[in-house]
Amino acid sequence: MDKFIAYTLPGLFTGAAYAIAASGLVLTYTTTRVFNIAHGAMGMVMSFLFWDFSVRQGLPVWLSLILVLFVVAPLIGVFVQRVVCRNLGDAPVSVSLVVTVAMFVGLIGTATAIWPSEPRSVQPFFTGVSLTVGDTIVTGHQITTVLASVAVAGGLYVLLNRTRIGTAMRASVDNPELLQLFGGKPETVAALAWAVGTSLAALAGILLVSVVGLDYYQLTLLVINAFAAALVGRLKSLPLTFAGAMALGLADAYALGYIPPESAFSDLRPIVPPLFLFAALVLLPQAPLRIGQVKGIVAAPVPTPSRIAVSGIVLVVAVFVLTGTLSEPNLLLAGTAATFAIVMLSLVLLTGYGGHVSLSQLSFAGIGALAYAKLDDPSLLGLAVSALIAAAVGALVALPVLRLTGLYLALSTLAFGVIMDKVVFQDERAFGFGGALEARRLSIAGVDIASTRSYVMLMVVFFVLVGAAVLMMRRGAIGRLLIAMRDSPAACGTLGLDLRWFRVGLFAASAGVAGLAGALFAGLRQTIGASDFSYFQGLLLLLLAVVAGMTSVTGAALGGLGLMLLPVLQAKEAFGVPLGGIMFIIVGVGAVLAARDPNGLANQAFKLGRFLERRVLGQVRANLPDLGPGRAAAWDEGADGADGLADEQADDLVDTMIGGLGGVPADAPTDLRKAAGAHVTP
Repeated sequence: MDKFIAYTLPGLFTGAAYAIAASGLVLTYTTTRVFNIAHGAMGMVMSFLFWDFSVRQGLPVWLSLILVLFVVAPLIGVFVQRVVCRNLGDAPVSVSLVVTVAMFVGLIGTATAIWPSEPRSVQPFFTGVSLTVGDTIVTGHQITTVLASVAVAGGLYVLLNRTRIGTAMRASVDNPELLQLFGGKPETVAALAWAVGTSLAALAGILLVSVVGLDYYQLTLLVINAFAAALVGRLKSLPLTFAGAMALGLADAYALGYIPPESAFSDLRPIVPPLFLFAALVLLPQAPLRIGQVKGIVAAPVPTPSRIAVSGIVLVVAVFVLTGTLSEPNLLLAGTAATFAIVMLSLVLLTGYGGHVSLSQLSFAGIGALAYAKLDDPSLLGLAVSALIAAAVGALVALPVLRLTGLYLALSTLAFGVIMDKVVFQDERAFGFGGALEARRLSIAGVDIASTRSYVMLMVVFFVLVGAAVLMMRRGAIGRLLIAMRDSPAACGTLGLDLRWFRVGLFAASAGVAGLAGALFAGLRQTIGASDFSYFQGLLLLLLAVVAGMTSVTGAALGGLGLMLLPVLQAKEAFGVPLGGIMFIIVGVGAVLAARDPNGLANQAFKLGRFLERRVLGQVRANLPDLGPGRAAAWDEGADGADGLADEQADDLVDTMIGGLGGVPADAPTDLRKAAGAHVTP
């Protein structure tokens, strides 16, 4: 009995901290319909700020608490709601998730930039106070945590049910437009909700910091565990949220106490929270989330087959010339960029075309790399089998979450990524904790590709082939079905289309592409470890894909290059200041700015291509003064037109115009002539 009490009491205390964090998350979601992935990162930054006030600057603990919980945290919450998340509740799920993931990364970058890594500690509250229950000593800090949890529960109940502002909050959830018609202020209500939610995240972080220490990632991950509790409450019920938090804290404590380290189930101990989250997503009834699918995306133009071939050849030739000037370390970096670019192609397929957000694509790449190293068959067959294994795992992950969409689906992939990172990849039968596996480079038809330059060229060829396959699929019937499923799943259901198994196939194909990239990466590096495929790196991959453009192959190439350069730039200094955390801030801010345009930087490149092409057409027109009046008018109309017909027709028209073969026929359709003005280079 004493042993049971010894594990139960700490579980309750941990659950109380989870409950505080989860209640803030539920409050912001129910009021503004924005699920804040950065909730844990906010608590982490506020914990560092509390240490700065109370230890570094020597302020009294009570004053530091007041400054953090009632001044800084609310101001940050209001700023985030007013500037970063304004009107985000009605945005597509990809936009909402990417913006909050960007805040997650940016806040970690802020913490590392302001407080560089060094030993720090925060003393628990009321260190001289304790009481004994059986053989278990309950500290003053643990008592404070429970009392704070009770106070938060009571305070939120009074706020939401006994005050006018609480009534306005609940009205804002149901119908903010109607609230505004009755004289309410939905924006003010939302700002207050974010202020309170951020303060609760700060309180949870401060209460947990004496347990886990001031660690950027561990503290953030502990508060993320509150996601599972929030999902038990279906993101709307505070009592169920508190019950879920207590159940999670107890399950975590019992797993730590009752599962022996030498047991076959010992690997389950560190992943109780993500397993709890996954179970909550799969087993509980899905609430009708207000966040929907990716809808109405104006996607990047799809090039013609001839342009796909020409662009691929140009890229291969350009990389061949460039790699001739690179050293061995830089060649490895180029291969890493190709790896990330291929993984981002899987996001183009899954998110850009299919509208489903995955936060664990790099985990599938890790599965492909692990399979390739374990098979020890450095051939095209071994490469294909590795990709198929990753595809099979992707299908298995998709099966239990067939009925999930939007936010729930994204969170299930996050739970899967954490499980893979913390258990599977760390297992001795895989990479091992801090260990590595060796892999051989690919051999084709008995010819070993031993040199790094040749292997990089092979990876670029695979990128071109996979990119061409993705684009050709987009041009066909499957691509049209993907866009229909993304833009209006309800309409697809009305037409009698059962998209569940189609979605399983989409997840499998996307995971297979990522697994192919991982297998190629294993051959490139020849030594791989679990750290190469961490879930946090996967979040960065998603952000760079959004910044570069997740709806085009060009965006995948730019994103792969950017993600490769990120650690290189982090290791450098500017004006004597390390760029490590600053680069995270830049990526986070860039993703927030670019999230509402899923075409990203690639879209800007396409616009530049259209501008330059029109200028070229104008120059050609100026050098052909002998065109008849009717044909000159047709030329000008084609050169200045807006979006028109398909790219094949635009290609034919531009070729006719530039070739000087008599200009555009006078009887050519108007929309065909306009297509020339919309013609773009992929």
